[in-house]
Amino acid sequence: MSPLAESADLARPERLHPLILITGLGGSLRGVAGGYAGIGYLAATGRLETALIAGGALLLFLALSLFLYWRRFEYRVGAHEIRIDSGIISRTHRSIPFDRVQDVDISQGPIARLLGLAKVKFETGGSAGSDEAVLPAIALARAQSLREHIRARRGGPTPSVVSDDEPRPLFAMSLKRVLTAGMFNFSLAIFAGLFGATQTFGDLLGFDPFEREFWEVTLSDNAFASYAANHKNAAFVAGLFLLIAAGLLTGIIRTLLRDFRFRLDRTGTGLRRRRGLFTLTDVTLPLRRVQAALILTGPVRERFGWRELKFQSLARDEEAKSGDHVIAPLAQTDELRPILAELGWEDALAAQPWEHISLAYVSSLAVWLLGPLVLALIGLAFSPMALIGIGALALVLGTRWLAWRRTRFALAGERLLIRTGWWKRSTLILPLRSIQSIDLTQNAVARRFGIAALTFGVAGGSGFTGHSIPGLPRKRASQIREALLSRFA
Repeated sequence: MSPLAESADLARPERLHPLILITGLGGSLRGVAGGYAGIGYLAATGRLETALIAGGALLLFLALSLFLYWRRFEYRVGAHEIRIDSGIISRTHRSIPFDRVQDVDISQGPIARLLGLAKVKFETGGSAGSDEAVLPAIALARAQSLREHIRARRGGPTPSVVSDDEPRPLFAMSLKRVLTAGMFNFSLAIFAGLFGATQTFGDLLGFDPFEREFWEVTLSDNAFASYAANHKNAAFVAGLFLLIAAGLLTGIIRTLLRDFRFRLDRTGTGLRRRRGLFTLTDVTLPLRRVQAALILTGPVRERFGWRELKFQSLARDEEAKSGDHVIAPLAQTDELRPILAELGWEDALAAQPWEHISLAYVSSLAVWLLGPLVLALIGLAFSPMALIGIGALALVLGTRWLAWRRTRFALAGERLLIRTGWWKRSTLILPLRSIQSIDLTQNAVARRFGIAALTFGVAGGSGFTGHSIPGLPRKRASQIREALLSRFA
């Protein structure tokens, strides 16, 4: 039988909602950024008529492409599988048995919400890559019924949309909690965005606020400029205040957009997370695909008892474009216990027999910094600015010392716990069953100091930033490695 032959249990073909011609236009425009940048250049250089013709041709091309995509995209739902046929020139026919679908994730952007549409993604048993089946735009009611249909065929639960009758969530965030989280997510991304925009369109618009000449012209013969020149200290303090205010405001806005009405529930297959102000997402993370957990905090957050919980999973998070899932953006330790209890990991929060790493972790870095320090001391004879370099080297070494004080590890039953960092403090909960490889590494200086690092390979996600225990005495590192490998034998 041909692989493209029709299955007897497949229903009639269905198409995406016609309003994808509206919701899909934004993505199409992002894909041709160079095109409308060129149109803007034509308009700015006085060729307005040519710019209008080029703009109209571009919109017509995008609309025609979207129409052909809509016409050629079909999906069929059966009793045991869903089949998706797509492609304008090269056709792809993909069949997904329901027993391979881990869960069905639903998300809505702001325009899709207004139009009553949703994006549906089928989480399969593959890796955390991007090769998942997606229905970009169907009616929200159809998306929910499709998810319930698939879950029913797999024997799983069929939760509906949020209602007042729902059981108590495993974790939820009030508006006050979301705003508090935003204050800890200080970000200067707005300045990075402005810098990128001016680098792209600065010549086109005729100004660049990141150039000194822009401010010299703007502030010339200006009362504010005269005040700033006469009160440099006050101007510096005001500028610093505005920078901090912009960072706080940016963090609050980004967090509010992402985590508004954050809610985490237990389902039969895993944890169901819903959040978002304009773009609503409704995803389920299968517990059996979770590979590790990471508890994050910092000096300020820890003082107030706040922590963030992430899971590293084989399932892909469409928002983060990786397998790293935020499970609790801002929570107290007691709020993390019931979440970790769903995995049987709640004992990881209890007191542990922590083992410290070697102080040679700091000494080895000091050796690496000797060369730059000598150069900075020589430079001090020619310019006092070399003091900045010396201060920077001292800061690097001091930061390493603070990190050494907090870096430790413990073996708690079938889990390895690793604490690292001073400013970005993290506690890794790594089940031994998730470890796929163990590397023992040494550089030339570390070898002289008799220390090594153990790096653990784990599938799924971006790996947080890699799992390792640095600065271990070589003999102890070998013992741990052999002990763990013997468990896999």
